[in-house]
Formats: sequence, structure tokens, C-alpha cells
Amino acid sequence: MVRALYSGVSGLKVHQSRMDVIGNNIANVNTVGFKSSQVTFSDVLYQTTSAASGPDEDTGRAGVNPKQIGLGANFASVKTTMDATGGSQRTDNPFDLMIEGDGFFIVNNGATNLFTKAGSFTLDANGTLCTASGYSVMGWQVDPKNPTEIKADTVSALHVMSAENMYSEPEATTAVHFEGNIDSADSDLAGTGRVTNFTFYDSLGQSYTVQMLVKQNTQADSLIKSEYTVAITDVLDSTGQSIFVKKVVDDATGDISYELNDTISEVTLGDFSFDATAVDEETGVPTLSCNDLPVLSFNPATGKMVNIGSEDGVQSLTFHIPMNGDHPFKDINVDFSALTMYANSGKTTIEGSKGGLDNLGKGRTAGNMSGVTIDNAGKIYGVYDNGVSKLLGQVVVAKFANNSGLEAVGNSLFAESQNSGEFDGIGEDITMSGGKFNVGVLESSNVDLASEFTDMITTQRGFQANSRIITTSDTLLEELINLKR
Repeated sequence: MVRALYSGVSGLKVHQSRMDVIGNNIANVNTVGFKSSQVTFSDVLYQTTSAASGPDEDTGRAGVNPKQIGLGANFASVKTTMDATGGSQRTDNPFDLMIEGDGFFIVNNGATNLFTKAGSFTLDANGTLCTASGYSVMGWQVDPKNPTEIKADTVSALHVMSAENMYSEPEATTAVHFEGNIDSADSDLAGTGRVTNFTFYDSLGQSYTVQMLVKQNTQADSLIKSEYTVAITDVLDSTGQSIFVKKVVDDATGDISYELNDTISEVTLGDFSFDATAVDEETGVPTLSCNDLPVLSFNPATGKMVNIGSEDGVQSLTFHIPMNGDHPFKDINVDFSALTMYANSGKTTIEGSKGGLDNLGKGRTAGNMSGVTIDNAGKIYGVYDNGVSKLLGQVVVAKFANNSGLEAVGNSLFAESQNSGEFDGIGEDITMSGGKFNVGVLESSNVDLASEFTDMITTQRGFQANSRIITTSDTLLEELINLKR
């Protein structure tokens, strides 16, 4: 009877522990990334009152089974259901991620790496991607030798909005192309000419405008309606000030006058040099001269562009601003090959655009970060107001041989244990095993309330039954004691 008492006590203990686990599961039914647990019991070592004996052929005696009395129940294990994925909870937060597939997010508390399924992330004051409890999200950095690629190396904190990522570097324009049509019937071409221009960026991201004038070739003996001269008339900075001119302010009177800039005195278009020879002191408008203008030639039979400049077959010229020493200006290839000479009711339309016909070499101004995006592979991109998208890093996952062997440490975090397998310190691109990240989505708890309530009922009944063992054993002991009366 004493054995029954202690068996009942062990039954109460294990059912109470099971109830604790069920309570924890239900309490975390709405905890992001929570993984529910299940309890298993095992019986305790048996007391053998009679050993087994085998059959005896000599005597004809049959075999006897062992007689054993169990000593109650034991708490065998608490298994975390790591492989069951919770439901999807849409948040539309660009930093919320849900793992589709195997793996855990890697976070760091400043001392060690921990692991989680809860992808609710935010940014701290330093622009580091982190959890709400202040753990840095770990991942791979951009390859310093190739800023368009990720370097798979030991994971480190992802400083998404660090100072160096808050802007995008400018890039000088290296190509420009002209499109449109020159109509030989346009009366302006034989008179004042048609004004056109193109804009470009220097290597500091500053914008400039090159003003040009297209006229019929008056350098020839007679007007040839398939040849047109191209002249550069000025180059203006972003404020509208000519680069050939500098403003002079009289300290005494405050009067403003203009004089030629001794730093930039000419520009070239191919072999043709345009020199600043004079400036209007009141308006600041310079006069550029060129002894021999480049000639734009068309095929009079087809209207197609044939040549520009002094060499046959050349359809583009290099725009160059000569300066001494280091300067921000880069040579620009100016392509005229897309121009045509068709009849167009006497209207000429010429337009210059940054970039070549292949859309390369446009250049750009410096850009400020306007947003951050994360793709399904975990790659983080900064979006800038100059149209650039720059790779900033990649969120990766950790995988273990035995996910259920991880040790829960609170805050929806897990630590590796001796039975989980080790984290290699590098991690894995989630797409390598067919997985992906769902952006703007969180993984909900995988607690199944129907199962939990059913387990609660059976646990309650088990607890009640074990309590009856104790009360019944007590009654039997009481009857035994009463035998003395």
C-alpha cells in the first residue's frame, strides 16, 4: 500500500508538470514564432517479487512469467515541435520576415549567437537591424571588392542604415546621345539655327548643361542641305552660370561684373576647340569661337546620318573640358548616329539625352536614402532618391541536425545544446535549400488549441485518478490500523 501511495504521488507530479507545459502553450498561443511543446511519460523501475522461470521438459512444468510491481510514472521528455510551422500573420512591415522552410534567424546579444523563428525586426539608433529586445540580427556583408555581390563569411551585425549607407555616391556622365530629326525645309537652319543642348554630371554629382547651335553648313561654297554645322555656345552649371565666366563683386560698391575664367578657357568636341574669347561684363554671357566647326552630314537619298567631324564614318565625338591637375570633369562620348533628315513639315526636333543608345553611362548625382527593401533571399537593398538601388547585406539562416535539441532561453530565443548540433558561424543562404523569406509577414505560434484543450482534459482526469490512488490507499491503511481495536 505504501508503494501505491508513492505511485500516486509520482502520477500527481508528472500530470502537474504536463499541465504546466499545456498552460505555457496556451499562454503563448499568440506569441510570434512560438513553438509548442509536448510531454511524454515513462514508467519507473519495477520491483520484482518473483523472477521468471522457463518450462522444464523433464518434469513437464510450464514456464512462469516474472512478477513485478511498478513504482509509478516518470517525466520522460518535453519535446518542442520545431518542424510544425505556425500560421502567417501579415504586417506589411518591410523589416518583418517569416521563414518558409528550414532554419532559424541568427541574433546576437553582444556575447553569443542565439536563434529564433520570430522575425519581428526593427532598426536601432545606429541603423542596425535588431529584435525588439535589442539583439542584433546577423548576416553576410557586401563583398568589398564587388559591391554588387554578397561575401559568404562569418556572420556579423547588419548595419543597414549606418552613416556610409545613408547616401549613394555620384557618378560622372560618360555618354550622351542625340535623337530627333533635322528637316532641311526648316527656315531657321539657314538663319539663326536651331538650339539644342545636353546635360551631364561631373564626378561630384554636379549638373551642367551644354548649349549647342545647329545650322546649315555656311562654311561650304554653297548651302548644302544635307550638311549642318554643330557649335557649342556655352556650358552652364546648375545655377545657370557659365563655366567660362567668373563673377566679380566690388567690395566697396557691391557692383557685380563678369570676366573670363582663367581656369577654364575652352572645351573641345572631338578635334574641334571652342575658345572663350570675350564676355559681356554686364550679362556674363561669353563668346565662344571655333575656326573650323564640326559638320554633321546626312545621306540626301535616305536621310540617314553619315558622318560628323573631319573623318569619314565617324558618328560620335568626345566632349572634353581641359583643365590642369585633378578635376571632376570626365570625357563624354557624344553620339549623333540616331539623328535623321526626313521631311517633317519644316520642323526640326533634336534632343540630347544622358547615356548612350544602350542606356549606359548616364551618370548620376549623389543620392540620399529614401527607403530599404528586403527580397525573398534576405538581401537588403537601400533605395536612394537618385534612382539607385544599393546592396547593403543579406539575412541568412542557421540550420541544425536536431532542431528539437535546441534549448529555449526565453524571448522566443534558442541556444545550441550538445544534442542540437553546432552552428558553424557562417550560416546559409535560405534559397540554397529551396526556402525563402516572406517579407511583411510574421510566423504565428504553432499552438493547436484543440489539441491543447483535449490534452488538458486527459491531464485533469489523470491527476484526479492519481489522487484517488492516494485517498484509497489511505483508507486501506486506516482499516489496517483499525484491526487492533
